[in-house]
Amino acid sequence: MDRHEHARLDALQRDPYPLYARARHAEGLTFVPELDAWLVARDADVREVLRRPEAFSSANALRPDVLPGPTVLAEMGRGFGGRPVVVSSDGALHQRLRAPVVHGLSPSRVAAVVPYAAERAGVLIEGFAERGFADLMAEFALVLPGQVIGHLIGLAPADVPLAVHGGYRAEQLLFRPMAEADQLAAARDVVEMQHLLDTYVRERYARPEDDLCSSLITALVTPGEPGGGELTLDERHEMVAHLQNFLLAGHLTTSALIGSALLHLMHHRAQWDLLCQKPELIPAAVEEAARYDSPIQGFRRITTRPVVLSGTELPTGAVVFVAFGSANRDPSRHERPDVFDITRPPARHLAFGYGVHGCPGSQLAREQLRVTLELLTARLPGLRLAEERPVVMRPTMIHRSPEELPLIW
Repeated sequence: MDRHEHARLDALQRDPYPLYARARHAEGLTFVPELDAWLVARDADVREVLRRPEAFSSANALRPDVLPGPTVLAEMGRGFGGRPVVVSSDGALHQRLRAPVVHGLSPSRVAAVVPYAAERAGVLIEGFAERGFADLMAEFALVLPGQVIGHLIGLAPADVPLAVHGGYRAEQLLFRPMAEADQLAAARDVVEMQHLLDTYVRERYARPEDDLCSSLITALVTPGEPGGGELTLDERHEMVAHLQNFLLAGHLTTSALIGSALLHLMHHRAQWDLLCQKPELIPAAVEEAARYDSPIQGFRRITTRPVVLSGTELPTGAVVFVAFGSANRDPSRHERPDVFDITRPPARHLAFGYGVHGCPGSQLAREQLRVTLELLTARLPGLRLAEERPVVMRPTMIHRSPEELPLIW
């Protein structure tokens, strides 16, 4: 990509909704050069793709927008991972990788971690409550989900910041244009995170504990000889890839959801005031925030055979971008879809996907936003945007959120 292509992609990613609206009204599918993919924008078409994983493969779901140079690739070669993960696998492999994650995020396990999430959220809020101002992204939304997912995985609290930082650097490396020196610095941070995760994998293999890391190893690794044996190098690569994907999905998506939810509640002041008066509306507000500005705007799929979708003929190997964010603004599914309304009747949205690749961590994300709203409406009902600092959305389709969220009270 040249500088002008980067600028066009940034503009699209910061506000994709006008493009979505045009694509929903167009005949057939719309090819979007900035995404290098056919845009699947209508709710019915998105659901059809997600119902047909055998025809629309997830193999390129995490295809990078930016291809690293050879120096960066060599640095990444010092790390671990590079194996298929849940979001980028199909068929029997997908089922094998997904099963322990679903088990690890069962309703009972999520319920068990909610008190920890509430305690940590309370500590973070009290850390800035008396000050009268805060960047809610840096001081809360980017911190709480990492602490919660780190707790679930079994990371020591002191190791969580390094793991979370490495996760953000991995996202930058995949999806943000950077100079080679910056790419190399990001790659080193990612490799450091991977070596940390490898340490946990080897320790938990030798001495399992009651955490998700141990559960994944038990489910995915063939047991060694009693009282001895070590993981093979390939098993270590697989486990680090799986843990890294789980870590990133577990905190980046939730951080984005919390940040965007608070942004839109601040933009729609009457909705925030109503929520403070009627906290029983908080579960509905969680769903509306996820629908209105979905943290995951969509994923790529690649056709495994010739397919006709919405009248458009797609050959084998065609790339489509399945836009959850667009489907959630489709007027055929949602009345007044461009209106943020926490009192709207519940309707099934696609913020967390659908079908075999539906997000197994959706309930954990919902619970963290619910806890956040309960605490903030009770503790800081006077929250409002700091008007002298305009809010800018991050240029990404993968974890849509404000870059900063300066609030005062």
